[in-house]
Amino acid sequence: MRRPSQCKTTTETRRHGGQLGFSFPAFLRVSVPPWLLFLSLVTTSHAQERITFRDITAQAGIHFTHNNGAFGRKWLPETMGPGCAFVDYDNDGFPDILLINGQDWPGHPRNGPTSLKLYHNNHDGTFTDVTRKSGLGISLFGMGVAVGDYDNDGFDDIFITAVGQSHLFHNDGNGTFTDVTKSAGLWGPNEFSTGAAWVDYDRDGKLDLVVANYVQWSAQTDLYCTIDGAHKSYCTPESYKGTSARLWHNLGNGKFEDVTKKAGLYDPTSKGLGVAILDYNNDGWPDILIANDTQPNKLYLNKKNGTFEERAVSAGIAFSEDGIARAGMGVDAADYDRSGSASLIVTNFANQMLSLYHNEGNGLFVDEAPRSEVGRSTLLTLGFGCFFFDYDNDGWQDIFIADGHIEDQIETVQKRVSYAERPHLFRNLGNGKFEEVTMKVGSALAAPKVARGAAYADINNDGALDVLLMTNGGPARLYLNQGGTNHSLRIRLIGTKSNRDGIGAVVRVSAGADRQWLTMKSGSSYLSQSELVLTFGMGPKTKADTVEIDWPSGQVDKLSNIATGQTITVQEAKGQVATRPYGKK
Repeated sequence: MRRPSQCKTTTETRRHGGQLGFSFPAFLRVSVPPWLLFLSLVTTSHAQERITFRDITAQAGIHFTHNNGAFGRKWLPETMGPGCAFVDYDNDGFPDILLINGQDWPGHPRNGPTSLKLYHNNHDGTFTDVTRKSGLGISLFGMGVAVGDYDNDGFDDIFITAVGQSHLFHNDGNGTFTDVTKSAGLWGPNEFSTGAAWVDYDRDGKLDLVVANYVQWSAQTDLYCTIDGAHKSYCTPESYKGTSARLWHNLGNGKFEDVTKKAGLYDPTSKGLGVAILDYNNDGWPDILIANDTQPNKLYLNKKNGTFEERAVSAGIAFSEDGIARAGMGVDAADYDRSGSASLIVTNFANQMLSLYHNEGNGLFVDEAPRSEVGRSTLLTLGFGCFFFDYDNDGWQDIFIADGHIEDQIETVQKRVSYAERPHLFRNLGNGKFEEVTMKVGSALAAPKVARGAAYADINNDGALDVLLMTNGGPARLYLNQGGTNHSLRIRLIGTKSNRDGIGAVVRVSAGADRQWLTMKSGSSYLSQSELVLTFGMGPKTKADTVEIDWPSGQVDKLSNIATGQTITVQEAKGQVATRPYGKK
């Protein structure tokens, strides 16, 4: 809803004549019951492995500071980024790191030339900056990233979203990338693009691309907003008009076609940030979730004929329980309770708590956050990056949330809300409940940050998932997962009839009475991309009785008696074709 008294339809440089009128933005006027504030401080205890996430950023050789372009006028895009990605661009089995960067605004030099950064994994816990020779060292106001092999040549390509022109980089297979945005037909849309994901929505074996867009903003149309009546603040998205997401269909000849309207995704009211791909009704076809900021979330059901039908309202995820469109940021999907259906997390603004949507298996979701520690603990924080992952390899999907406010003076008007905030790590207790363990896994991870994008990968081939975290206007942080004793099994896919990365494939692993499944996916979190390898925590078990892969093509491959402690590569219709034991460089 537009708030005229809070936001003027003038450019940033204009001021009122006479007395300045204002009202507090909605996110500052939320009434929070005292009992809920009390409960948000309650913690529980549960026996767990003594795992530590150690900050190894400096010793790993990662030296990066995000340039958000801020120069004092508080332009909206400055608050939003950046994202990051793990991408094994040279197929050596060790994930490399791509960091998204902004740039100075034209006419307002402050930080000097900045670019994307690509770091090569040296297999010994260190990384080398290979940006210059990779061809990725371009300057743009970057936001997010999605990784996928769109031409099925065996090398992962990179799509970068931006304020202005987004870019598609083709992996040439020799350590370099070529900007193919124009030749691919993706040149032209000058938008505020945010989250993105590769998805084979028509199951033709070629990866298509879905791109979320935020609002209609430019330096010339920036609006004046205030929270204290005296100083400019960042406007909420309610002040700007929305803009539709885009769906690009892969034509198979290196080119893409904009099928947004034809596919039923066109919606100019959306203000999209996070994008997640899931099969929420278990029909074997990928559906699309877009987290909207102050607009209803969107859930697009795949109709199996190249079109989608929007179902968020009927599914129960468009609004909060009290009918409010929250400020959705990041998203992810996984079967956290082994119910057989993918549930959802959506990060929201401060005073709104995380959404934890449990999939009831009948087309409906129920938000469990208000009745759980997940909701109580996230009530006052502003979440961005988020994902399900099994950090302790016990076979149950845990939750990580990256937090940080957008307004650096928020403490002056809300004493309980801070600009830099600690992240949240929730351990899955295996009974549909979670316990926050952030303070138990080391002071480095728990330290307050102005965090945005987040992703995970096993950077050192030890079978445990590590975390990469981005901060707005600050450094990237790499955290090494140490101390776990549980076993795990990692699975890499090679599609033949399906897309090369196996994106959309469902992998099911059973060991005794334990059964779990994961989907290979692009996108999720916030503006970020985790590795395209699936990690199954196996607890004390030393082997998987069966591994079953349901490929997007319909092919089903089954393996048996697979030992833990290794990464296996499975090729469609051929079975296991490679193995790498943990610890091998």
